[in-house]
Amino acid sequence: MMRCIIVDDEPLVRELLEDNLSQVPFLELVKSCKTALEALKTLQEEQVDLIFLDIQMPRLNGLQFLQSLDHPPLVIIVTAYEEYAVESFNLQVADYILKPFGFDRVLKACNRAAELFRMKNAVVSSETVKSHDFFVNVEYTLVKIIVADIEYIEGVKDYIKIYLSSRTKPVLTRLSLKAIEAKLPVGAFIRTHKSFLVAISRITTIKRSFVCIGTKEIPVSETFRENINKVLKAD
Repeated sequence: MMRCIIVDDEPLVRELLEDNLSQVPFLELVKSCKTALEALKTLQEEQVDLIFLDIQMPRLNGLQFLQSLDHPPLVIIVTAYEEYAVESFNLQVADYILKPFGFDRVLKACNRAAELFRMKNAVVSSETVKSHDFFVNVEYTLVKIIVADIEYIEGVKDYIKIYLSSRTKPVLTRLSLKAIEAKLPVGAFIRTHKSFLVAISRITTIKRSFVCIGTKEIPVSETFRENINKVLKAD
């Protein structure tokens, strides 16, 4: 779900956009603002992922407002003026809608913004995972474990086996599941069993007693079944 605001001094345009956006299932309208200054206050108080921004407004126009932001969210310009298109795209806006507009044009812009939002979040997630890469001791040698390469981890007494997509055999190291879990990024792995940690992004199939990574079956115990239910609800 993307949280968005409208910034336009024309009441009829705001009402039309409000109606259009209410029909887009992946958008949540946080506020409809009459001025750029009102929008600035909203950005300070709320999480906003997308702005529908007019250009010609009193005191501070849309482009001046956009240039004043250090870390602006995604922006879709909505204006009656064609001549600002080049300047707007130089400011990395997601789309440029000309008034008057229909719902089909708004939906197209929303879909484009949603794709950019997914790409942006994917990059952030990748960087977050990368920052959690770590080393383990394997027979007096330190071996680097790339978190994005982990499929699942099995606990065996005082040791763990780390199964990686890049290796045919698991990495065996003297460590507990609890200790390895503390090294992993929050929300990227789930415990399916007292002896197994599984990378959520690697799960291809969910059965009653197993989760599958391709043809590999990892057991799910009754104690940890709620973790699987959380993954299903998140999807």
